[in-house]
Amino acid sequence: MKILVAIKQVPLRDSTLRIDASGRWIEERDLSFEINEPDAYALEEALQLKEKHGGEVVALCAGPARAQQTIREALAKGADRAVHVEEENLGAFDSLGVARLLAEAARGENPDLILTGLQSDDLGYGQTGVIVAELLGLPHSTIIMQAEVNGAAIRVKRELEDGWFQHIAMPLPAVLTIQSGINKLRYATLMGIKKAKTKEIKRVTAAELGVAAASKVRIEKLYAPHKAKQAQIFEGDAKTAAAALVEKLKFEVRVI
Repeated sequence: MKILVAIKQVPLRDSTLRIDASGRWIEERDLSFEINEPDAYALEEALQLKEKHGGEVVALCAGPARAQQTIREALAKGADRAVHVEEENLGAFDSLGVARLLAEAARGENPDLILTGLQSDDLGYGQTGVIVAELLGLPHSTIIMQAEVNGAAIRVKRELEDGWFQHIAMPLPAVLTIQSGINKLRYATLMGIKKAKTKEIKRVTAAELGVAAASKVRIEKLYAPHKAKQAQIFEGDAKTAAAALVEKLKFEVRVI
């Protein structure tokens, strides 16, 4: 069984973010980077499926040269090899453009299963995995909490609203977007880190895949949320004030 896992390199969560000179993105020169957290859970699910059913796990990453650090991390955790779509200006591609890069790279692999994270930590569109499925003409399911392979089919558990779940069976090959928290993430072992240095990373470019940079989405302005303090006094007796407070917390703040 061949499982293809799409991973993305994103800024470290604890990084101090500054808006760049254009005002449309963050300054990346002084940042550290890591694997996108939902993609890490997709990788872990792929590795566990491989341990149960055999086969290989192939990491697929589109990004600049620095993304090799994240690719090596995936290899150190247990991925067998990787495909790196080298693109220094990934920001010139919208969700459809990135999905085209991944889909074209995936065609040559002919995988039985494609896993992606539910969304990226930086942009958070939550669209790439679904678009990849559409481009490849494959069945797909999202927000996956559990996946069980049974021969040429797969049964998945989807997370819905208000604590509800949905169980779906579909044929393979298929595309799944994995919810964070589905499994406990593993750490790369020292032996895994050593082996990662010798594992294959196939490099291709957008031009070689026949995908040109194109985006119908444009970020006009990026800014930090405005912080303001506000106090409100509820009039009336304690019972009336408490009722007004509960109503505000429930319908405006939405914390209860």
